[in-house]
Amino acid sequence: MPLSEDDIREILRLIDESDVAELQVETETFSLYVRRRGTAASPADSEPIPEAATDGAITIVAPMLGIFYRAEAPGAAPFVAVGTRVEPNTIVCLIEVMKMMNPVSAGVVGQIVEACVENAELVELGTALFRVQPER
Repeated sequence: MPLSEDDIREILRLIDESDVAELQVETETFSLYVRRRGTAASPADSEPIPEAATDGAITIVAPMLGIFYRAEAPGAAPFVAVGTRVEPNTIVCLIEVMKMMNPVSAGVVGQIVEACVENAELVELGTALFRVQPER
Protein backbone atom coordinates (compact mmCIF):
# COMPACT_ATOMS: atom_id res chain seq x y z
CA MET A 1 0.00 0.00 0.00
CA PRO A 2 1.60 3.34 -1.04
CA LEU A 3 2.01 6.15 1.47
CA SER A 4 -0.10 9.26 0.92
CA GLU A 5 0.95 12.85 1.53
CA ASP A 6 -1.12 12.75 4.74
CA ASP A 7 0.77 9.61 5.82
CA ILE A 8 4.08 11.44 5.36
CA ARG A 9 2.84 14.44 7.33
CA GLU A 10 1.74 12.13 10.15
CA ILE A 11 5.14 10.39 10.19
CA LEU A 12 6.87 13.77 10.39
CA ARG A 13 4.52 14.90 13.19
CA LEU A 14 5.25 11.73 15.16
CA ILE A 15 8.99 12.21 14.71
CA ASP A 16 8.67 15.83 15.81
CA GLU A 17 6.93 14.75 19.00
CA SER A 18 9.46 12.00 19.77
CA ASP A 19 13.13 11.88 20.77
CA VAL A 20 14.13 10.18 17.50
CA ALA A 21 17.18 11.92 15.98
CA GLU A 22 16.87 10.33 12.54
CA LEU A 23 14.65 7.92 10.64
CA GLN A 24 14.90 6.15 7.31
CA VAL A 25 11.94 4.41 5.65
CA GLU A 26 12.23 2.58 2.34
CA THR A 27 9.82 0.58 0.21
CA GLU A 28 10.00 -0.54 -3.42
CA THR A 29 8.62 2.81 -4.63
CA PHE A 30 9.41 5.20 -1.79
CA SER A 31 12.35 6.39 0.29
CA LEU A 32 12.21 8.84 3.20
CA TYR A 33 15.15 10.02 5.28
CA VAL A 34 14.62 12.53 8.10
CA ARG A 35 17.25 13.95 10.45
CA ARG A 36 16.66 16.59 13.10
CA ARG A 37 18.64 19.79 12.76
CA GLY A 38 21.55 19.93 15.13
CA THR A 39 22.16 16.18 15.19
CA ALA A 40 25.58 14.99 14.12
CA ALA A 41 25.72 13.34 10.73
CA SER A 42 28.20 10.81 9.53
CA PRO A 43 29.97 11.63 6.25
CA ALA A 44 27.82 9.03 4.49
CA ASP A 45 24.65 10.89 5.56
CA SER A 46 25.70 14.34 4.41
CA GLU A 47 25.09 15.97 1.04
CA PRO A 48 27.49 14.65 -1.60
CA ILE A 49 30.64 16.73 -1.90
CA PRO A 50 31.15 18.28 -5.34
CA GLU A 51 33.43 16.09 -7.46
CA ALA A 52 36.59 17.41 -9.17
CA ALA A 53 37.00 16.69 -12.90
CA THR A 54 40.28 16.29 -14.76
CA ASP A 55 39.94 19.79 -16.30
CA GLY A 56 39.86 21.35 -12.82
CA ALA A 57 36.11 22.01 -12.90
CA ILE A 58 34.05 20.74 -10.00
CA THR A 59 30.75 18.96 -10.56
CA ILE A 60 27.84 19.71 -8.25
CA VAL A 61 25.87 16.48 -7.98
CA ALA A 62 22.28 15.73 -6.96
CA PRO A 63 22.12 14.82 -3.26
CA MET A 64 18.87 12.88 -3.80
CA LEU A 65 16.40 11.51 -6.34
CA GLY A 66 13.75 13.99 -7.43
CA ILE A 67 12.67 16.64 -9.93
CA PHE A 68 15.31 19.31 -10.66
CA TYR A 69 14.18 22.94 -10.80
CA ARG A 70 16.49 25.80 -11.83
CA ALA A 71 14.19 28.49 -10.38
CA GLU A 72 12.02 29.06 -7.33
CA ALA A 73 8.81 29.15 -9.39
CA PRO A 74 7.68 28.90 -13.03
CA GLY A 75 8.67 32.09 -14.85
CA ALA A 76 11.12 33.16 -12.11
CA ALA A 77 14.78 33.81 -12.87
CA PRO A 78 17.06 30.78 -12.39
CA PHE A 79 19.03 30.62 -9.16
CA VAL A 80 22.24 30.48 -11.23
CA ALA A 81 23.28 30.52 -14.89
CA VAL A 82 26.52 29.99 -16.79
CA GLY A 83 28.84 32.76 -15.62
CA THR A 84 27.28 33.16 -12.15
CA ARG A 85 29.80 33.34 -9.29
CA VAL A 86 28.85 31.02 -6.43
CA GLU A 87 29.86 30.62 -2.80
CA PRO A 88 29.54 27.39 -0.78
CA ASN A 89 26.09 28.42 0.55
CA THR A 90 24.73 29.73 -2.77
CA ILE A 91 21.52 27.87 -3.65
CA VAL A 92 21.91 26.60 -7.22
CA CYS A 93 18.62 24.72 -7.63
CA LEU A 94 15.75 22.92 -5.94
CA ILE A 95 15.00 19.21 -6.01
CA GLU A 96 11.39 18.27 -5.39
CA VAL A 97 10.71 15.07 -3.52
CA MET A 98 7.09 14.24 -2.67
CA LYS A 99 5.97 17.88 -2.98
CA MET A 100 8.79 19.05 -0.69
CA MET A 101 11.31 21.48 -2.23
CA ASN A 102 14.89 20.80 -1.15
CA PRO A 103 17.50 23.50 -1.87
CA VAL A 104 20.89 22.40 -3.19
CA SER A 105 23.91 24.56 -2.33
CA ALA A 106 27.01 24.95 -4.49
CA GLY A 107 29.42 23.73 -1.82
CA VAL A 108 32.31 25.52 -3.58
CA VAL A 109 33.55 29.01 -4.48
CA GLY A 110 33.79 29.57 -8.21
CA GLN A 111 31.94 30.30 -11.44
CA ILE A 112 29.25 28.17 -13.08
CA VAL A 113 30.62 26.96 -16.43
CA GLU A 114 27.94 24.44 -17.39
CA ALA A 115 24.36 23.52 -16.54
CA CYS A 116 24.14 19.75 -17.01
CA VAL A 117 20.40 19.16 -16.48
CA GLU A 118 17.25 20.62 -18.06
CA ASN A 119 14.62 22.25 -15.89
CA ALA A 120 11.93 19.89 -14.53
CA GLU A 121 14.03 16.83 -15.35
CA LEU A 122 14.10 13.78 -13.06
CA VAL A 123 17.53 13.38 -11.47
CA GLU A 124 18.97 10.56 -9.43
CA LEU A 125 21.39 10.62 -6.52
CA GLY A 126 24.78 11.60 -7.96
CA THR A 127 23.50 13.09 -11.25
CA ALA A 128 25.72 15.96 -12.43
CA LEU A 129 23.75 19.21 -12.05
CA PHE A 130 26.31 21.97 -12.68
CA ARG A 131 30.03 22.30 -13.36
CA VAL A 132 31.93 25.03 -11.53
CA GLN A 133 35.39 26.41 -12.22
CA PRO A 134 36.78 26.92 -8.71
CA GLU A 135 38.53 30.13 -7.74
CA ARG A 136 42.17 29.79 -6.86
